[in-house]
Amino acid sequence: IPNRLDRQFQTTAPNHVWCGDVTYIWTGQRWSYLAVVLDLYARQVVGWALSSSPDSQLTGRALTRAFETRGKPKGLLFHSDQGSHYTSTAYRQLLWRYRIEPSMSRRGNCWDNAPMERFFRSLKTEWVPSIGYRSMDEAHRDIAAYIHDYYCGLRPHQHNLGRCPDKAEAEFWIASKSVA
Repeated sequence: IPNRLDRQFQTTAPNHVWCGDVTYIWTGQRWSYLAVVLDLYARQVVGWALSSSPDSQLTGRALTRAFETRGKPKGLLFHSDQGSHYTSTAYRQLLWRYRIEPSMSRRGNCWDNAPMERFFRSLKTEWVPSIGYRSMDEAHRDIAAYIHDYYCGLRPHQHNLGRCPDKAEAEFWIASKSVA
C-alpha cells in the first residue's frame, strides 16, 4: 500500500484524512494496547479501543467506532504504519467494506505518522501515571476521560491556533453552514 498521505498533514475539512496507530499501556500485571483513530483536520480523536492484544480486532474496533460515530463518511483516506494489525487481510477488508482508501508509512519511518506519535506522547507525558494503571478497567476509564474531556474538550492545540479539537471542529461546521 503506497504512502498516499506523504506527510501532507494539513487538511481542509473533517473526515477527509484519518490516521491511526497503536501504543502500549501498563495495566496491572501486563501490557495492554491502545488503538486510536485521529482526524487530521482538528486533531480530533474519532475512535479508540483498548485490548490485551495488539491485533487487527483492536484496530478494527477503533476504526469501526470512528466510522460509525462520524456518520460513515465517504471519500476518506486512512493512514497508518505497516504494523501487522493494519496489513492483515481482516483489516484491509474492513477498509474496503467502508470504502476507505488506505495509505501506509514507509517501513520504520515514524515521521510519516507524526500526528499520531504526537498524540501518544501527549497522552503518556500529560496523563498516564508513570507506573501505569492497576487494571485495564482503570486504564479504560482514565484514558476515556483524557480523550473526551481533556484532549478533545479542553487542551489547547498549536495546530488549532490555541483551540481544542472540539472547538476548532465546531467552528468549521458553523462556518460551513453559513456558506451553504
